[in-house]
Amino acid sequence: MGATLNLVYAVTIILFTISSTSHGYDPLDPFGKITIKWDLLLSSPGHHTVQVKLENMQEYRHIDKPGWKLSWHWESKQVIWDMRGAETTEQGNCSAFASSGTLPHCCLRRPTIVDLLPGSPFNSQVSNCCRGGVLTSMSQDRTNHVSVFHMTIGSFPDDSGEFTMPSNFDIGVPGYSCDNATSVTATKYSTDKGRRKTQALAATWEAVCVYSQFRSSQSPKCCVSLSAFYYRNIVPCPTCSCGCSSSHCVKPGEMPPYLEQKHDPEEEVTPVVECTKHMCPIHIHWHVKVNYREYWRVKITATNLNTMKNYTDWNLVVLHPNLKSVEQVFSFNYKSLTPYHNGINDTGMFWGVKFYNDVLLQAGKIGNVQTELLLKKDMGNFSFREGWAFPRRILFNGDECVMPSPDDYPRLPSYASSTASSFATTLFCFLLLLFV
Repeated sequence: MGATLNLVYAVTIILFTISSTSHGYDPLDPFGKITIKWDLLLSSPGHHTVQVKLENMQEYRHIDKPGWKLSWHWESKQVIWDMRGAETTEQGNCSAFASSGTLPHCCLRRPTIVDLLPGSPFNSQVSNCCRGGVLTSMSQDRTNHVSVFHMTIGSFPDDSGEFTMPSNFDIGVPGYSCDNATSVTATKYSTDKGRRKTQALAATWEAVCVYSQFRSSQSPKCCVSLSAFYYRNIVPCPTCSCGCSSSHCVKPGEMPPYLEQKHDPEEEVTPVVECTKHMCPIHIHWHVKVNYREYWRVKITATNLNTMKNYTDWNLVVLHPNLKSVEQVFSFNYKSLTPYHNGINDTGMFWGVKFYNDVLLQAGKIGNVQTELLLKKDMGNFSFREGWAFPRRILFNGDECVMPSPDDYPRLPSYASSTASSFATTLFCFLLLLFV
C-alpha cells in the first residue's frame, strides 16, 4: 500500500509539472481561462468605438489587488482619444496633435490600461467597471468576475485611419500568458429587458489568457503539515519547501524598519515571511481530530506568515476521496468541484464567509483562519492506515502547496496493526485447547 501511494504521488507531481510548465493546463479546472473580448461597436475612417471586456472564467483563481494591467501593441499608428471605465497609466508623446486643440488620452504604441478605482466620477464609469482591477473567481462571486471599459480610437495624421486589431496582449499579472486575438461570433446585447437584441456592428475578437504556476514564481508559495489524534508527532512542512534563504525573513517579535516604509499600492509587494524551516508565506495544517462510529472529523488551519500582505477572498482547493461525503463544514463556505461531470467527486473548494473570515490577515496573532469538517465514512474505502485520511493535494489561491512525503504521513500505532493478529492467535489457541 505504501509503495502504491508513493507511485501515485510521484505520477501526480510529474503530470502536474509537465502540464503546468508547458501549457498552463490545470486538471482541476480544465476550462479555466481569462478572456479579453473586443467588440467594435462603431467604425468610420479615423474614428472607432470599442468595448473591451475581461472575464475571469476560472473556478477558483482570482485577480487580487493591485489588479490587472492590460497592455497590447498597436499594429498601425493608432491612438486612444477617450476612455470610460478605465485609463492608461501614461499619455505618451502626443505632439503630433498639438495643433488640434485637444490631445488624445494616449499616444503610446504599447499602452497599459488599468481599471478605475471604486468611487470614480460617475461620468467616467461604465457598467462592470471601477473595482481597481480585481476579478473574483466564478465559484466565489459570479457578480464581480467581469471588467468592462470603452474606448474611442483614432489615428495619427499620416495614417489611413482604418481599424487594425492590436497584438501581444498581456494582463500584467504574474503567471498569465495570452495569445493573439482571433475573430469570433459578434457579441449580442440584450436591451429593453430582454425583448430586443443588438450586436457589435463590425466584428468581435477574443484573446485567451491562461495561468501557469511556474511562470508565476520559481518557488512554491505554500506548504502543508499533518497531524492526527492517533499519532504523537506533527509531520511538518518539508524543509525549504519555498526556499532556504533566511536573509530577508522576520524573526518572532521583530519589526524590521523596511516594514514601516510606504509602498506603492499599485505594485505587488515582495513577500517578507517569518523565519521558519520551510520559508513559505502560507502554511496549511490538516489535523485528523476525532473518529466516530459513522463519521470522522478534520480541522484545517491556514496561517499567513507573510508580514507584507493580507489575502482577500482567499480560497483552498483540497483533493481527497472522502469529500464526496461531506456532511457539514463549519465557518467556511464549501463547494464541490466536478470539472469532468463523470461522477468523480473528490475535490472541494473552501473560502471565507463574507465580512467574517474572507480576509486572511498578515502574519501575527490573528493571521489565521480555520474550519472543521464532518465527513461520513465510506465503509468500503475508509481507513486510517497508510495515510488514507490525509489529502492528496492542496492548493491555496490556485497555487499548489508542497506536501510531506507519503513515507512521513502519520501512521497508526504499531499495536493497532498487531491487535487483530494477536486476537486471532489467542482464539486459535483457545479452540485448540477446547477440542484436544
